[in-house]
Amino acid sequence: MSEEFYTVDYAAEQLKLHPKTVLKFIRQGQLRATKVGRQYRILRSDLAALAGDHRPARGMSREVRSTTIVDISNADAEFARRMAALLTGARKAGGRSTEPVSVDVTHDPANNQVKIIVVARPSDAAEILQLAEVLLEGRT
Repeated sequence: MSEEFYTVDYAAEQLKLHPKTVLKFIRQGQLRATKVGRQYRILRSDLAALAGDHRPARGMSREVRSTTIVDISNADAEFARRMAALLTGARKAGGRSTEPVSVDVTHDPANNQVKIIVVARPSDAAEILQLAEVLLEGRT
């Protein structure tokens, strides 16, 4: 996960400033830079921060994931198997999202409980949870 380094001249060009102004920002502590020999090198993220660009650097996009656990009481192993087949089948059939989605269904025979564990983007998790709710309503 390496990040690009820029010269003072390149940073000045990007900021539409004179190179001496960029050097002044470095000396005053407004722009972080590393001295390499007799020249400064500026990280892309530091230049973006000075310019007010708070988007993540290229290749460093934010990944948002949610983890949801649904507890279902009075559920036997057969119910857990059916839920697992339906939810994982629906997840694969949907195929709209390119983001990874994890759906696990476990059964606790001692307590006669089923747990559905969904790890996905919030919008993908919501779709799976809505399907689980529909399946649970038909369970009565």
